[in-house]
Amino acid sequence: MKIRQLALASIFVITVSGFDYITSHDPYEAQRLRMVRNQIVKRGITDQRVIRAMEKVPRHEFVTENYLQNAYDDTPLPIGMGQTISQPYVVALMTELLTLKADDKVLEIGTGSGYQAAVLAELVQSVFSIEIVPYHAERAQEILQRLGYHSVTVKSGDGFFGWPEEAPFDAIIITAAPVKVPQPLLDQLAENGRLIVPEGEYFQTLMIYTKKHGKITVTSSIPVRFVPMTGYSDSSQ
Repeated sequence: MKIRQLALASIFVITVSGFDYITSHDPYEAQRLRMVRNQIVKRGITDQRVIRAMEKVPRHEFVTENYLQNAYDDTPLPIGMGQTISQPYVVALMTELLTLKADDKVLEIGTGSGYQAAVLAELVQSVFSIEIVPYHAERAQEILQRLGYHSVTVKSGDGFFGWPEEAPFDAIIITAAPVKVPQPLLDQLAENGRLIVPEGEYFQTLMIYTKKHGKITVTSSIPVRFVPMTGYSDSSQ
């Protein structure tokens, strides 16, 4: 009996030590898993690859210090200069709607904090991201590199014109709201590619553009609220 008690005690110590290590190594892990369970899975996200990516990417690394305590809340958060880090559910939904394959090449318009790019990098081989605000582009690239997301390339520029040198793209995601999707982005979409965008001015809807046989079809998802897309004529052409 004493031997059995000692064995159980040893197992308990190992388990507790392991838990302590995980907690000290990543103090936000429990919050992140709870976020995915309550804010994402329960709201209908079913793609297991997307769920795993949301469980893995440390959102707290992408928020500003004064919002650390809110890093895993189901809400967008300010990151400065009139921009925000998107609501986790919306990030998951937009990512799922892209129906990404591992070998896809993705273009993101509006790097912002870099959080969405990190989620994409968990799913595909290469991500190209354009940010119009130089400060955010530099900060996002630094965070992504520090966290090991070397498959993401960030540049500062006007996303209206896309990234023609790297086109075509299997998927394009726009994380700011244009009144109308810029034509250069539709032109850079590959055959069978999908483009996700929060489209509209005062009232925005998440729209999915699909290219098949050279023609574009459009479907809608849910009402959303994003910061306006800035750039060439404020992206209203």
